[in-house]
Amino acid sequence: MCTTCGCAHGNQSIEGDEQTFYSAFHGVPFAPYIRRPLRLNNVMICGFTACKVVAGSLDYGQGEAGTHAPGLSQRKMVEIELDVLDKNNRLAQRNRVRFSAAGQLALNLVSSPGSGKTTLLTETLRRLRDCVPCAVIEGDQQTANDARRIRATGTPAIQVNTGKGCHLDAQMVADAMQRLPLAEGGIMFIENVGNLVCPAGFDLGERHKVALLSVTEGEDKPLKYPHMFAAASLMLLNKIDLLPFLHFDVDKCLACAREVNPDIEIILLSATSGEGMADWLGWLEAQRCA
Repeated sequence: MCTTCGCAHGNQSIEGDEQTFYSAFHGVPFAPYIRRPLRLNNVMICGFTACKVVAGSLDYGQGEAGTHAPGLSQRKMVEIELDVLDKNNRLAQRNRVRFSAAGQLALNLVSSPGSGKTTLLTETLRRLRDCVPCAVIEGDQQTANDARRIRATGTPAIQVNTGKGCHLDAQMVADAMQRLPLAEGGIMFIENVGNLVCPAGFDLGERHKVALLSVTEGEDKPLKYPHMFAAASLMLLNKIDLLPFLHFDVDKCLACAREVNPDIEIILLSATSGEGMADWLGWLEAQRCA
């Protein structure tokens, strides 16, 4: 997670802020930061070595921390992770209390990039426009493209750019939700950064995580990224209108998801064709009224 890659220290901004990191890139071509050559001497090499699971593979997730980072011991990574998550969880609980007090259903939409989160969300918002008040927090590393797509449906939305960060956290959501209406009985959709790893460990104060998986990604995604699907209450198998053109085993995919999380609910749908959308809207209504 982020104690390994260090993304928690990336530049972050919320749409509308003045003099933000994002504003430097808005409307101009993105240019990666040029790093100066860095030389490190006397770097501590930890005693942890990868575990050979089967011939041809090494597993760096068998240590105490469940991950590996050069220069950090397993115990130190555990300490950092506990500290980061403890602070985040306290903030997430505050968010949860605010959502509850406002009578709002908060959902954390998670998936890999390109799974169809934003397309599904815009179609969902169009169908809910006249009956359920909604608002959206959009998470991406850069651009406000998705927030503009959401606002085109008539739904209030705020863009959160995470810079080098690979996920939203509870503080970002707390800052963003202050700028959006919290209508009684409404739904707050939080579209996380496209990533099936780090968002699994970060509570945002949502009632449910909803994991999207598209049929173009492969049946075994739940087994490859088990933490995300274990944390999700619902899996949406998206883009099923493409099934006639793909070699995708739906039954195998559902079995993989239930192997990781036996209690996960699953809905098959297509935002393009509309198939399964009634089931998705029915699930939303049931959760909103729960």
